[in-house]
Amino acid sequence: MITHPMSVKMREEMAPVLVDRKGLTFYRDDLCLVKVDGNREVARVVDPKVELDPELPVESAGELIRKLTDQDREVLAQNERLAREARALCLARVQAHNLPMKLIRAQYSFDRSKVRFFFTAEGRIDFRELVKDLAGHLRTRIEMRQVGARDEARLLGGYGVCGQQLCCARFLSRFEPVSIKMAKEQNLALNPTKISGVCGRLMCCLSYEVETYIAARRRAPKTGTRLKTERGEMVVTALHALRDTITVEENGTSYEIPLAELAWERK
Repeated sequence: MITHPMSVKMREEMAPVLVDRKGLTFYRDDLCLVKVDGNREVARVVDPKVELDPELPVESAGELIRKLTDQDREVLAQNERLAREARALCLARVQAHNLPMKLIRAQYSFDRSKVRFFFTAEGRIDFRELVKDLAGHLRTRIEMRQVGARDEARLLGGYGVCGQQLCCARFLSRFEPVSIKMAKEQNLALNPTKISGVCGRLMCCLSYEVETYIAARRRAPKTGTRLKTERGEMVVTALHALRDTITVEENGTSYEIPLAELAWERK
């Protein structure tokens, strides 16, 4: 395949470099082979432009082995096929054992030393007999992981109301607490269908800009405050935190004023 030179340049500009102890170069979304907890796994670069500290213990970060080769990709494709077969088997055995759990996904480690099954359930599940059953069929180590609604969305993937791929599936490495107060700070409609993600929980993106709104409110007069401007006395009707401006109005005429040009004191 011939790659246009501009595409390579654009890729390098848009995806900063990550350099590890071995001097290897990676870009965003590159696949690599890592060793975590004694198992070889495939990982995707999501946070480039990081130079790892040589003094950092390998156990705390995982060991970066190499970029994925063509042979590694073939192994990965085989593992995905085996994982689909393992999921189908597990679904049948869950029904046979009459367990109240929803199986989401099966995943083999790269070296096939174990297979993980992710599931959701209302409470604790006694899956000891299920594990013995699966181990007898698959002849490898079985790991069952119970996850919540957000992890389920991360594993299944999909698209949000913004039209973008779900943040949890694309780049989020951990879930931060999200509250209804964050929506209030941003003057969002408190309609559950508007501020909830596909997981049914509050959207993670509510936390992305809330600090900007809070900081803007500290610098700006409250809505309804009367201010003296060059055009006379006016009333504050809106705050635009992302533009760092406010809207003032008098006699049906509105003006947008930058906060930096506004001289006022909070009582």
